[in-house]
Amino acid sequence: MNVPTTPRHAITQAAADIHPGATPRELRCEGAWLLRSAAQTNIRIEACLGALALPAEGELLIDAQAVTALDTSGAWLLHRIRRDLELGGCTVRFTGLRPEFEALLRLIAARTAQPAIASLPTPGVLARFGRNAWEGLLGALGLLSFLGASATALMRALMQPRRIRWRSILYNLQTAGVAALPITGLLSFLLGIVIAYQGAEQLRRVGANIYIVDLVGLSMVRELSPLITAIIVAGRSGSAYAAQIGTMKVTEEVDALRTIGIGPLDLLVLPKVLALVIALPLLTLYTDIMGVIGGMVMARAQLDVSFATFVDRLDDAISLTSFLIGIGKAPVFAVIIALVGCYQGFQVNGSAESVGHQTTKSVVQSIFLVILVDALFSIAFSWLKL
Repeated sequence: MNVPTTPRHAITQAAADIHPGATPRELRCEGAWLLRSAAQTNIRIEACLGALALPAEGELLIDAQAVTALDTSGAWLLHRIRRDLELGGCTVRFTGLRPEFEALLRLIAARTAQPAIASLPTPGVLARFGRNAWEGLLGALGLLSFLGASATALMRALMQPRRIRWRSILYNLQTAGVAALPITGLLSFLLGIVIAYQGAEQLRRVGANIYIVDLVGLSMVRELSPLITAIIVAGRSGSAYAAQIGTMKVTEEVDALRTIGIGPLDLLVLPKVLALVIALPLLTLYTDIMGVIGGMVMARAQLDVSFATFVDRLDDAISLTSFLIGIGKAPVFAVIIALVGCYQGFQVNGSAESVGHQTTKSVVQSIFLVILVDALFSIAFSWLKL
C-alpha cells in the first residue's frame, strides 16, 4: 500500500502563521511569508493577535526559526507586527531568524522609519515682526524689479510699435473702463449727496449756503473723485488681473507662452497697464461730474441753491490747477493698480488656494499704495503751495 507523503516544496511553502509559544511572553512564526499569500496572511494574523492575551509591557520574544521563506511583503508584515506590539508598550525581539531574513527585516525597518519631527518653539513678538518685515521687504523689492522689467518691455514696445497689441488694449479698455461706468458713477453720485448733506447743516447756521458749491466741487474734483475711483478699479480690475494671470500660471499657460517665444509681459501686462492709464483719467472725469451732480441735487433740496446758481459758482470754486491735480493723479494710480495686480498674479505658486490668496493680496496692496501715494501727493502739493 502506498502511503501519501507531503512533497518537500509543499512543506517549505506552507502558509505563514503566528501562534503562542511555550511561555506567555513568546510568539512563534512559521511558514512562508510571501507576497502571493500576503492578503490572507494579514487577515489571519490580525485575528490571531486579537485573540492572544499578550503582556502590556516588558520584553516579548518572537521565535522565527520556523519561517521558511521571506520576501519584502512578508518582512513588512513582520515589521508591522513588531511596531504594533511596541506601540502597545512591549519590547519585541526576534530570535532564530535566518541571517538573510534578518538583513531584509532591518532594511524594511530602516526604510519605513518615520523621522522624529522636532517641535519648533513658538516665535516671539520680535521674531514675528522681523519675519513680516523681511517678507515685506522682499515683496517690495520684487515689485520694484517687476516695475523695471515692465518699463523695459514698454520701451521695447515704443521702439517697435508693431509689438503693441492694440486689440488687447481695446479689450481691457472695455472691461476696465466702460464696464466700470455704472458702479463708479453711482458711488460718486451718492458720495456727492453725502458731502452736501453733511455740510448743509453747518453752512445753514452761518448763512453761507452758496459755499456748498466750494465744499462739494473742490473735495470731489481734487481729492475724493480720483481716490474713490482708484479704489473701485483696484477692487474690480486689479483683482481680475491677479486672478487671470494666476489661473494661467496654475494651468501652465504662462510657461507655454514662453515656450513659443511670446513674452508674458508683452501680452499680459503692457496692454492692461496702457488700457488702465487711459481709462482711469476718463473715469475720474466722469466721477467728477456725477459727484457734482449729486451735490447739486442735495444743495437744491437742503439749501435752496438752484442748479443755475450752482453751476455759475463752480467757475469760482474750482480752479484749473485743482482740476488738473485731480486728473493728474489718475494715471499714477492706474500704474500702481495694474502693476500690483499683475505682479501678484505672477506670484501664484500653482494651486487654486494660492490664486485666491494672491488676488486678495493684490487688492489690499493696491488700495494701501493708492492711499499712501495720495497722501504723498497732498504733502507735496502743500509744500508747492498748489
